[in-house]
Amino acid sequence: MFATPDPMRAALEAARAAAEAGEVPVGAALVHRGRVIAVAGNAPRRSCDPTAHAEIRVIREAAALLRRERLEDCDLWVTLEPCAMCAGAIAHARIARLYYAAADPKGGAVEHGARVFAQPTCHHRPEIYAGIAEREAGSMLRDFFATRRG
Repeated sequence: MFATPDPMRAALEAARAAAEAGEVPVGAALVHRGRVIAVAGNAPRRSCDPTAHAEIRVIREAAALLRRERLEDCDLWVTLEPCAMCAGAIAHARIARLYYAAADPKGGAVEHGARVFAQPTCHHRPEIYAGIAEREAGSMLRDFFATRRG
């Protein structure tokens, strides 16, 4: 369990750590009964695993910790709008609420692109809250990519 009272702060710290490791700075925190139980940053490059997005990693960690596949009493906090893969995992895990910081018009799949939760074939739709710490998360992403390009 983590003592961090602010899940988005924990996710932002994980995103910073991911950036320092050369990963795209995305972080996630999973909350169960008001406590952060899992925190992770992106790790596809260092783990050689294209599915090692922050959201997937915290869902896996929380499911293992709680010893169950359904996380219907959990909330997910993430620094970037989830992609289609992560949105699918959120639906399959039955996450109750999704909080995310920055929108992702290019790769996001919640309010952009595939809009996974709006599809009639989606079995579960979490409550969605966007824009929390959007400026800080967006700035971190822009700085990361500007440094990579420049």
